[in-house]
Amino acid sequence: MNNDVRIGITEALGTGVLVFGGAGTAIFATGGFNDGLSVGILGVSLAFGLSLLCMAYLIGHISGCHINPAVTIGMITAGKISAAKSAPYFIGQFVGGIIGAGLIALILVGTNDYFSQAQAAGFASNGYGVHSPAGFDLFSVAVLEVIATAVFVLIVLGTTNEHGVPRGFGPIAAGIGLTLVHMVSIPVSNASVNPARSLATAVFQGDWALGQVWAFFLFPAIGAVLAGAVWLVIGPQRTSHDEGTESQPA
Repeated sequence: MNNDVRIGITEALGTGVLVFGGAGTAIFATGGFNDGLSVGILGVSLAFGLSLLCMAYLIGHISGCHINPAVTIGMITAGKISAAKSAPYFIGQFVGGIIGAGLIALILVGTNDYFSQAQAAGFASNGYGVHSPAGFDLFSVAVLEVIATAVFVLIVLGTTNEHGVPRGFGPIAAGIGLTLVHMVSIPVSNASVNPARSLATAVFQGDWALGQVWAFFLFPAIGAVLAGAVWLVIGPQRTSHDEGTESQPA
């Protein structure tokens, strides 16, 4: 099979699992479907982190397990992959994310009007202003998303470096890092740091989330470029032989 096709499929699989596991936990385990029981912010944060960790071990040796356009942007900025080779990553991420959210919607439809309830509750979408979980405005959300994405992408850049953590431990660091930024970000923006995740849930929320999703493309992208630029300064010197190999979990 063509390598670009393999990358696209694996990135779609990984992103789909990330959205299904993370956003699915937010919808099913914090909403009105469980008699008031809730896993809370920590539970949702762990769901996203564990989804990434598991997928990194499953598909990391194939595509590097970016499963996030911000990570791919950071990799391009840091020179770890070529922009010319990035299309399968982006296509797979956005398609896979929508499929993951679609599976959540499929579970919801036809049962006690739960799909409409989930839409009204936001369908785990990201937002600012009245759609921020705690009412944070656009400026606060912008600062948070830029910083959180930069921190997360830096963690990924460091742990996928051959001089970084011991081989095989990179996915653990990345999963914990994603958990960390979600714990900080959920009260502010419902935690994006991933444009594919944001678009996926916005499509099925279908209203205000589509009007605000631009922010969760722009600010994570800025954070990713910032992380890549910082890595160019603080990261180890690379040779042309390294390009295309460091995007895989160490």
